[in-house]
Amino acid sequence: MATIVVKQIGSPIRRPAIQRETLKGLGLNKMNRTRELQDTPAIRGMVAKIPHLVTIIEEKA
Repeated sequence: MATIVVKQIGSPIRRPAIQRETLKGLGLNKMNRTRELQDTPAIRGMVAKIPHLVTIIEEKA
């Protein structure tokens, strides 16, 4: 299955609770941390909700 590597580039400080919870759902909680996640529509939707806090740095087939 395809995976993506997501990196947190923004701080959750002074962000709405829903954005902080989305970061937690992705498994991110500190700046510059990365996670390798399955490339599913749910994960893509979560990343799309907070594009100012995370970035996709690599896509693996």
